Order: sequence, then structure tokens, then C-alpha cells
Amino acid sequence: MTPAHVAIIMDGNGRWAKARGLPRSAGHRAGVEALRRTVRAAGDLGITYLTVYAFSSENWSRPKAEINDLMGLLKHFIRRDLADLHRNGVRVRILGRREGLAPDILRLLEEAESLTVDNTNMTLVVAFNYGSRDELARAAEKLARQVARGELDPSDITPERMAGALDTADIPDPDLILRTSGEQRLSNFLLWQAAYSEFVFLPVNWPDFGHDHLADALEIYAGRDRRYGGVGVQEAAL
Repeated sequence: MTPAHVAIIMDGNGRWAKARGLPRSAGHRAGVEALRRTVRAAGDLGITYLTVYAFSSENWSRPKAEINDLMGLLKHFIRRDLADLHRNGVRVRILGRREGLAPDILRLLEEAESLTVDNTNMTLVVAFNYGSRDELARAAEKLARQVARGELDPSDITPERMAGALDTADIPDPDLILRTSGEQRLSNFLLWQAAYSEFVFLPVNWPDFGHDHLADALEIYAGRDRRYGGVGVQEAAL
């Protein structure tokens, strides 16, 4: 069965560039091309939600020149690809903290969401200036303010209500989380939402990623027996 929601930690741009004697900026540019390929592949393979970890809240600690290059690539991607995404019925959703973003970046992100809000073929979720711990803290603060205003009783704070306060309130949890480059960690990505996700770690750097790699990950996923805390299908048959 094809997972409805695939989330990808796009890792390995720097290693890809270093292996070729190129600057990190070349790896990031190649990574954008990989993202274009992957969005097309996700649509071809029947994925309904594709979430990509584009820029974490910790990435601001990188050198200023690299951050400027990444921001430039983001703006270029939106300006070049937004019309095509819209034409192909792709809805764009942005996760992450928006306070403090440069006005031109914020304006482009909001434009991408507003232009594509009614599209239904696929949803491309971009985690930008995103950190899962920050998301959880913001959700807890939102609920705490409702309690303080007398709008919510503390005993009514359930997992479902907590999920509804997250950036992903209108997005199903990921069925599959995929990370490239061979690293095997979440890196502060979708910690709450990943409670029952399957994980696939591929030893390919992100700029080399494409349709066949995504198809391979889906094949691995198809062989998993998802239990959600209960008895698996294979065990139940014994």
C-alpha cells in the first residue's frame, strides 16, 4: 500500500559537494533540483502529502554566507516553481515559526499558501524555520493561554487537542519518514507526529535522490507490518 504521507529529511548536500570538490552552495543548488524531481515523483507514485525539511530553526547557526545562499534558493524556488505547482493542483503548506522572518521571505511563503489553498491533487508541506521542540512549546503556550482565559479546562487537554494546536493540525501524521545521506536520527523533526511512523534511511546524498530512490523507499515501507501498539497482521494470522 502506498503511504498517504511521506516526510523527508533532505540530508547530504554538503557531503555531495565535498566529494566533488565543490562549495556547499553547489550542493544546495543540486538539492533544489532533487526536490523538483521528488515532488514530481511523489505525484506519479500516488503520495497525497509530501513533507520536506527545508530549513530548521537550528540552521540559523550556520555561516551567514551559507544562510544567504539558502534564502536565495528558497526565493528562487518559489518564484520559479509556484506557478507549476499551482497548475498541477499542488497545495503548499508551511510549517514553522514565522515571527522574525525577513518580510520578503514571509510574503513569498504566505503567497504560496494563499495561491494554492484550494488545490487538491497533492499537498507539499515545507518545514521552514521549523523545530519540533519549538512547535510543541508554541502549542503548549496556545493551550495555556486558553486555560488562562477560562476557555479551556486543563482536564480537557488531550492528545487530540494537543495535536490540534500544532502547525500540522490539518495534516495527517506521516506514514513514512525518510532520511537521506545514511544518517539515522530525526534531528528535531516531527517528534510528536512521528509516534507511529515507519523509518527508512537511505545511504544516498540528497542531490542524487530521485524517482527510483523514492520508489525503493515505498517498497520497503510496503513490507512493514504496522501495529500502532497492537498485534500486527502477521502475528494475528498465527
